[in-house]
Amino acid sequence: MPDLPIIKGAEFAAIAAGVRYKGRVDVMLARLAPGTQMAGAFTRSATRAAPVLDCESKIGLADDGAGAAIIVNAGNANAFTGDNGRKAVEAVTAGVAAATQVPQSRVFSSSTGVIGEPLPHDRITAALEDLTANLSETAMADAARAIMTTDTFPKASTASFEIDGKTVNIAGIAKGSGMIAPDMATMLVYIFTDAKIARAPLQRILSRLTNETFNNITVDSDTSTSDTLLLAATGQSEAPEITDMRAKPARDFAAALKSVMMDLAHQVVRDGEGATKFIEVAVTGAASNADARKVAMSIANSPLVKTAAAGEDPNWGRIVAAVGKAGAKADRDTLSIRFGDLVVAEKGWVSSSYSEADCAAYMKNPDLVFGVDMGLGRGKATVWTCDLTHRYIDINADYRS
Repeated sequence: MPDLPIIKGAEFAAIAAGVRYKGRVDVMLARLAPGTQMAGAFTRSATRAAPVLDCESKIGLADDGAGAAIIVNAGNANAFTGDNGRKAVEAVTAGVAAATQVPQSRVFSSSTGVIGEPLPHDRITAALEDLTANLSETAMADAARAIMTTDTFPKASTASFEIDGKTVNIAGIAKGSGMIAPDMATMLVYIFTDAKIARAPLQRILSRLTNETFNNITVDSDTSTSDTLLLAATGQSEAPEITDMRAKPARDFAAALKSVMMDLAHQVVRDGEGATKFIEVAVTGAASNADARKVAMSIANSPLVKTAAAGEDPNWGRIVAAVGKAGAKADRDTLSIRFGDLVVAEKGWVSSSYSEADCAAYMKNPDLVFGVDMGLGRGKATVWTCDLTHRYIDINADYRS
């Protein structure tokens, strides 16, 4: 975990509430100063969890200068729980509002873990007094650990830049290891900055960058019921307000925010359940960017491609098959494939320079790049995934036991 800067106006606490796990922190609370602007992105699943629906209803509300709070539990997703789920969210957010003196309309909750089991929300509300008492500017790392489920390590990233010689800090935490696919790629992400920026442009920047980062990763092609990304801008930096989206401060802010989001997205893939390989799939020469993304995601989600990577087998025929099924415009006789810098196939046939031994040696690397040029146009897309190992089966076969 990197050293996380203090984000002025943001305090954190974590506690072992026993929601599902025993002997480990499983609930985190963040309290945000008055004037904080909130933006968010959420799963597009048709079976969205109760906390997601509640966050969606609140994210665009006027803040009137109020503060905000984020409460997250691990171990239970509070998804597919009917009216019980809504009542649990109501009880938790009301409890947080009373404990933090933040309006309930500004309390955002998330839950991650097992689907279909009632959330024991009383265990969370019983911990609120201790959580509030222990809020600290330096406890973001503890919050990162509290939101883990099958993750093998806590995920955090940070960036900073200057406006007129004054520093703006950004820091984010995430959880995610399985059930990772676009819309939004079970993944929870919370990013905090002390930048001064209005809610509308903050939301526009976040939505654009989500499509370039979290929506371009996949572990297993399964979209979660609970995916939530929240971005809080406390406005506590001494730097001037970001107002003109075409000016350098806004561009620098977007670049720094993207670096944090991309880093967190890549960490999620690297921690994919059972993963041993980090794979970049880069598609160029497609008829359009949309077609390039279809092809890239088809390759990245192919169990045959992913198991070949796990077995360090340079079976490039599986990439050919994934291109063909993608539903994008394709021509066998213009297709080229590379493993890293090694040309595997070109113009619809195995390359004259192809070496099975060289490609087999390349597949032993922990980081792999599969490059595909469609030879049809200027469309391009890059996505990131991991291999599929027997450990993935072990984890998910035993997840609820």
